[in-house]
Amino acid sequence: MPALERVLDGREPALVAVAPGDEAELPTLRVGEAIDDDVALVATTSGTTGAPKGALLTAAALTASARATHERLGGPGSWLLVLPPHHIAGIQVLVRSLVAGSTPVEIDVSHGFDAAELPAAVRALGTGRRYTSLVAAQLAKALADPAAAAALAELDAVLLGGGPAPRPVLDAAAAAGIAVVRTYGMSETAGGCVYDGVALDGVALRVDGGRIVIGGSTLATGYRNPVDPDPFAEPGWFRTSDVGALDSGVLTVLGRADDAISTGGLTVLPQPVEAALGSHPAVGDCAVIGVADDRLGQRVVAVIVVRDGCTAPTLEALRAHVGRTLDVTAAPRELHVLDALPRRGIGKVDRAVLARRFADDQ
Repeated sequence: MPALERVLDGREPALVAVAPGDEAELPTLRVGEAIDDDVALVATTSGTTGAPKGALLTAAALTASARATHERLGGPGSWLLVLPPHHIAGIQVLVRSLVAGSTPVEIDVSHGFDAAELPAAVRALGTGRRYTSLVAAQLAKALADPAAAAALAELDAVLLGGGPAPRPVLDAAAAAGIAVVRTYGMSETAGGCVYDGVALDGVALRVDGGRIVIGGSTLATGYRNPVDPDPFAEPGWFRTSDVGALDSGVLTVLGRADDAISTGGLTVLPQPVEAALGSHPAVGDCAVIGVADDRLGQRVVAVIVVRDGCTAPTLEALRAHVGRTLDVTAAPRELHVLDALPRRGIGKVDRAVLARRFADDQ
């Protein structure tokens, strides 16, 4: 916290955020080389391949995000840190605390998240407005512990990021009285910049050729390690890898363009299929991937986790269920059941691991 405060005040050079044990990334982020004076943070990106690009975030962008968050949530408050402090979502919990003049309460997650620690941590926040930020896997763990779920229900808002949450988790949180706010954002936007589909104050949104494009006060100035094509090529805008739709100012994120499945000459995005699968009463969690198919090019594959107390549904049952809301092309042609989905970073489903595993099964 003190180091971050000095950087935001312009009293020290930029911080570089890496996970403990990942110090080997520092040379690839060109630590020690010249950097613009206004850069406060080099935030490593969460891609699965290649060297980290390093989003260049100014103090103005970081604090604009924090102030816009407080404005949306109803005012400054105390924050509970339950995310890795090297990740942009965890860093923003610290920035929001500094902007609010409060001291965050931290649960150490370096060796995993223990939901049983939540009640004491929430009590330690004291009175006044109280917030935290979680990923879906953490929320699911908390919901399995009645005391933890009750503690989260005492908070004024629980920001939920790290990718879309399974519908059963969202429904259970609502039933428990937890004020979940779904967030969308990334390192390049100083963390979450769209809350429940609506951009924060100072954030600009548009959809261009199906791609979500973000501008405004929370945007990074570029990358430490430039890439081609440059998503920052248009001044003041960042062209994401996500596909979305914007209707009357409300953004729907449909998924990543590079996750799209080309099947039988048509394109299927995993996220709408996952939303349909997640509404089946026996599906607790799910992921949709494409694997090579001699006839179709790729076929749609569903990987599910069965909800506790339920019997695994058949492929035919899931195809029929998906077909009620989506075109039959999107219905899975193959089904796998796992105890848990592989995840990376702060909780995103690792589709690459699933694709390799089930491609090898053929």
